[in-house]
Amino acid sequence: MPIHLREWGEESAPLLLLLHGWMDVSATFQFLVDAFSAEWHVVAPDWRGFGKSGHAGDAYWFPDYLADLDRIVDTLSPEAPVRLLGHSMGGNVACMYAGVRPARVSSVVSLDGFGLADREPAEAPGRFEKWLKELGAPVGFRRYSNLEEFASRLQRDNPRLDRGQAIFLAEHLGEVATDGTVGHAADPAHRRVNPVLYRRAETLACWRRVSARVLWLVPHDPVLRRKLGVRDDDHRQAKACFRDFREIVIADSGHNLHHDQPLAVARAVEDFLLVGQPVSPGEV
Repeated sequence: MPIHLREWGEESAPLLLLLHGWMDVSATFQFLVDAFSAEWHVVAPDWRGFGKSGHAGDAYWFPDYLADLDRIVDTLSPEAPVRLLGHSMGGNVACMYAGVRPARVSSVVSLDGFGLADREPAEAPGRFEKWLKELGAPVGFRRYSNLEEFASRLQRDNPRLDRGQAIFLAEHLGEVATDGTVGHAADPAHRRVNPVLYRRAETLACWRRVSARVLWLVPHDPVLRRKLGVRDDDHRQAKACFRDFREIVIADSGHNLHHDQPLAVARAVEDFLLVGQPVSPGEV
C-alpha cells in the first residue's frame, strides 16, 4: 500500500508527525505549520484511501492505520521515540498507537480526538446486514461544479474559515475530473458503514498503557463529541487513563481547531513539546 508523505522543514530539525482526521488530507495542517515559531521537521501522511495515498478496496479497518503509522515510524525514526500530533481520527490513532507501542512514542497531542461512543453487541447483526447490502451497491461522493463551489460548501460546514482558507482546503481536499467537476480526494469506499462495532473498553485498555506525555486540545463547545454520543462521564473516564495528562480548551473554535485558531493551537503545542513544563488546564 503506497502511503504519500508531505514534509515541511529540514531533516536536521526535531521530527514531528502530524496525523489528519477522517476525510482530510495531510495538507490541511498547513495553517498550523505556518503558525509554528520553532523549527520542525514536520512529516504528515495521507492515510490510506485519502489524498495521494493508495486505495485499499472495499473496506478500511482502523488497525490498518496503526500498521501504516508503525511503518512510517520505523522508517523515519527507527531508534528514537517520536512526537505525534493527530486531529480527530488521527488523534485517536496517535493515542492508540502510543499504548500499543509505548516505547516508540515520547509525546502525544490530540486535537479533539476523544474516541467514539460504545456500541451494544445486539447491534452487530443489523450492522453486518447493512454492510453486506452496501457492498453490493455503487458508492460515490457528491460532485461540485468547480473548486469555488466546493470551497463554499467547506465554509458552510465551518463558518470560521475565511475565503482564502476555504479555497486552499478545496484545492487539496478536492479532486478535479476531466469535465472540471470536483469531488473529494478520497476513496468512496470510506462512505460504507464499518461492520465492526466500536468497543470503547478496548480503546481505554490501550490508553492505560501509554507512557508518553499527553496533551488534549479541545474546542470550547464539544459539539461533535456530544453529537456522536460520547457522554461527559465517558470523556472524564477516558482522560483518567493517561498517566501524564493535561487538557487545554481552545476558545472560539470548533472541531477543526487547527483551522479556526492555528496560532493558539501552535502556541499550546510548542509550549507542551518544547518547554516540557506542566501546562495548567484552562482556556487559550
